[in-house]
Amino acid sequence: MSKSAIDTGILLETGTNELEILEFYINEIRKEGEEPVPNLFGINVAKVMQVIETPNLEPPESAPHPSFMGTIPLRDLILPVLDLSVWLDLDMPKTERDIVIVTEFSKSVTGFLVSGVTEIHRVGWGEVIPPSNIISSNTDAIVGLIDKGDYFVQLLDLETILTQFEPDDDREVTRSDKRYNVLVADDSATIRAMVKENLIESNFNPIITNNGDEAMRTIFGLKEKAEEEGKDITEYVNIVISDIEMPLMDGFSLTKHIKDDPVLQKLPVILYSSIITKELKHKGDSVGANIQISKPDLHTIPQIAIDLIEGGAG
Repeated sequence: MSKSAIDTGILLETGTNELEILEFYINEIRKEGEEPVPNLFGINVAKVMQVIETPNLEPPESAPHPSFMGTIPLRDLILPVLDLSVWLDLDMPKTERDIVIVTEFSKSVTGFLVSGVTEIHRVGWGEVIPPSNIISSNTDAIVGLIDKGDYFVQLLDLETILTQFEPDDDREVTRSDKRYNVLVADDSATIRAMVKENLIESNFNPIITNNGDEAMRTIFGLKEKAEEEGKDITEYVNIVISDIEMPLMDGFSLTKHIKDDPVLQKLPVILYSSIITKELKHKGDSVGANIQISKPDLHTIPQIAIDLIEGGAG
């Protein structure tokens, strides 16, 4: 399955709070002697380059992680292949029918070994149920559930997995002379912790929310509080920083709600995603986002935030 075969319709209208997901499965041996049971997952179609047959790799002894299976050539690239079942703690039997989903996001191309793919679904972020204790996985890479009637699809955040392979950076910390309040929205616990740590180190006071819906309720609650106390909204929040892909409400819809409000519209909004394409950037621009950056550049957020706040972006 090539990119051209799966990309029809991915450029959904701005503000529709929708996305398209590629549904795939990982077979799991739950009891010895019984047939494997498929576990259904989904990822954003926009991150998928193509789907290829398994290269039948044997993991090297010096693998940096148990999921690392080696590298393969593809076009003019050499890309790593990761066994996704290892991350999800599933006992997946390897067969000749397995496939590799080749993804491109966060400025990197990576292959993920799975048992197979099924179909593509268009869903609204409002249909994505936030993760809860009912999910039987030990990873926060699962960011939501999609109810398809007779089964659930678990939505994966592959960026969370790739952060485990990224080396620690000793970057110089940007510090604000003034302590600003920043509202953060992200559905990934790993990314939330990373952004929160960076902001605290830079002398910001982060207000953390788990998705766009929670962020919207929080900021409109702060607006109401400011109005009741006769204060300006900037005494409670100075800037909004949000992921784009989130359950219940995405970053585009959150930004539109903020920029359509006569009180909140002066607050600068930074959107980030692992896939800032020209088309997606256009969508962000159309809802009034001030800056859009890719997730590998999250370390630049504090300086960008300071420049936007002190530059009077609106």
